[in-house]
Amino acid sequence: MDREISTGNQSGTSRYHNWIDPGWTIGLWGVAIVLFTINLGSLPLRDWDEGIVAQIAREISDAPFHSFVWLFPRDMNGTPYLNKPPLVHWMIALCYQIGGVNEWTARLPGALLTATSVPLLYGVGREIFFQRSPAVFAALVYLTSLPVVRQGRLAMLDGAVLCFFLVMLVCLLRSRRDLRWGLGVGLGFSCLCLTKGILGILLAAIGLIFIAWDTPRLLTSLYLWIGFGLGCVPVAVWNGLQIHRYGETFLTRHFWDQSLKRVSDSVENNQGFVTYYVWEIVKHGVPWVVFLPIALRNAWENRNLGWAKLTLVWSGIYFIVISLMQTKLPWYAMPLYPAFALMIGAQLQRFWQPPLNAKPLQRVRIWVTVFAVLSIVAWAGAIYYTVGVQQPDLQLIFSTLALTLTVTAILIARQDVQFIVVLIWGTYLTLLVLMMSNHWLWELQETFPAKPVGVMIQRATPKGQTIYTSYPYFRPSLNFYSQRSIIPTPPETLLKHWREDVHPHLLVDRETLQKLPQKQIQFLGITDDWVLVSRAPVVKTTVTAKRRK
Repeated sequence: MDREISTGNQSGTSRYHNWIDPGWTIGLWGVAIVLFTINLGSLPLRDWDEGIVAQIAREISDAPFHSFVWLFPRDMNGTPYLNKPPLVHWMIALCYQIGGVNEWTARLPGALLTATSVPLLYGVGREIFFQRSPAVFAALVYLTSLPVVRQGRLAMLDGAVLCFFLVMLVCLLRSRRDLRWGLGVGLGFSCLCLTKGILGILLAAIGLIFIAWDTPRLLTSLYLWIGFGLGCVPVAVWNGLQIHRYGETFLTRHFWDQSLKRVSDSVENNQGFVTYYVWEIVKHGVPWVVFLPIALRNAWENRNLGWAKLTLVWSGIYFIVISLMQTKLPWYAMPLYPAFALMIGAQLQRFWQPPLNAKPLQRVRIWVTVFAVLSIVAWAGAIYYTVGVQQPDLQLIFSTLALTLTVTAILIARQDVQFIVVLIWGTYLTLLVLMMSNHWLWELQETFPAKPVGVMIQRATPKGQTIYTSYPYFRPSLNFYSQRSIIPTPPETLLKHWREDVHPHLLVDRETLQKLPQKQIQFLGITDDWVLVSRAPVVKTTVTAKRRK
C-alpha cells in the first residue's frame, strides 16, 4: 500500500486520478466477494433466523405468482408470516428459482449485499474525510471485522440492513454537494423499512440528526423530502395491504411483538446487562477493538469535523438504544461496526501520516503488550491443535493469526507504521482460512446436526405429517430440512399422543424411547442420538377351525 493513497489529487495526471476511486471501489468489492462467498454453502443452516428466513423464501418460491404468497408470506403450515417485511425473502426466493433450494442460494443474497457494503463504506469515507487513506483504512477494517463477515454470510437480514443504510448515507452525504442526491435517500430508506421495519426509522433518524448538526440547510431541501416521500410509498403500500388483510393481528404481531415489545420485555429469554454489547464488541472485535478507545477519543476531540459528527451521532445513538432494550442479541450490534471502522480508519491515518511535531506512535508499550498477549494465546491454540487435538484446519487458522499478531507487535515496538498493512492483510488471510474451514459457524456445535435428522424425517414420513419430539426447543432449521412441522413436546404429552393419535410419529432420544411400549414401536429411522418411531399397526388374526368330518 503506497502512501500516495492519502495525498488526494496532488500528483500524477488527471486521467490517473480519475481511476483511483473506481479502482479502489472495484478492488474492495472483489476481495469482499471472495471473503463473503467462499465456502458459503458448505455448512447447514443455523437456528433461528436462518431456518425461518430460508423456509419463508421457499414457500414464496414454491407458490404460484397469482396466489400472492409473495405479498402475504406464510409458513409451511399456512400460518401468516408477520415477523418481518419480505424484501430479502424475495431475493432468496429468486435465487431458489435460479439455483434450486440449498444453503448456498439461501445465503447468497445476504452475502452479496454485505460484500457490497464494503465499497459503499469507502464511498462514505470519501465524502467525510479530506484524504483518501482514512476511507481506505476504514473499508479494510470493516472488511476484516469478524462479526461483519460471519453474520453477513448468513441467510439473515442484518447484512442487507448494513448495505441499505450505507446506500442511504452515501446519498445523504453527496446531497451536501449536489442536492439531487437527496432523491436517492428514499431508496435506502425504503429498502431498510422493507427489510427490518421500524429499524429503518431509527437509522433514518440518525442520518437526519447528523444533518441537523453538520449541514442544517439540507433539512430545507425539496429533493431530500421528495426522496423520503417516494421511499415511503412502497413501505406504506405494503403495510397497508397487510393491515387490510390481517387487521389488528398484523399490528400486534409485526409492530408490537417483533419491534416495540423488545424494548420493554425480554423476548424468548434473550436478555443481558446494559454492558452486554460492550462485551460483545470486545469479544469479537479483535484485533481492531484495541484501537477503538483512542479512536473514540480522537473523534471526540475533532467533533467539529464532519466525520467525527457522523460517527459520534451514529454510534452513540444506536449504542444507547440497543443497550437500553431488554431483548439483546449479538447481531443487533451489526450497524455499529461501520461507524467504528470509520473512527478507526481516521486513527490509522494519524499513525500512517502523523501531524507535524507528533510522534508516529504513542502508548507503544500498551499496544505491544496487548498484541504480544494475543499472539501468545493464538500460538497456544496453534500448538494445542497440532500436538493435542490434531485438527489441521484449526492449526492453520491459529497459526496465521498468531504470525500476524506477532509481526504486528514487533513492528509496533519498532514504531514502524507498516504494522497497519501487516495487520490488515494478515487478518484478511486469517478470516479467509476460517471461512474455508467448517468452523466459521461454530454455533452448529451447540446441539445435534439438523440436516441428517431432517433428511431422515423427510424420507420416512408422508408429506404434511406432524412430528412430536422430546427435544425441548423449537428448531426452524429442522423444519426446513424435513419439510415437516416438528413440535417440541414434554414427555407426558408425548405418551398421550402415542396412546391417542391414530398414526403418531415421534422423534425421541434414546432415554425417552425406553418409556414407550416396546412391543408397539415401529422404527422409521435412526441416527446417533435420535430415533424416529411410529406405532406399529395392530394385526388381527382369525383362527378358522376346520370341521371334522
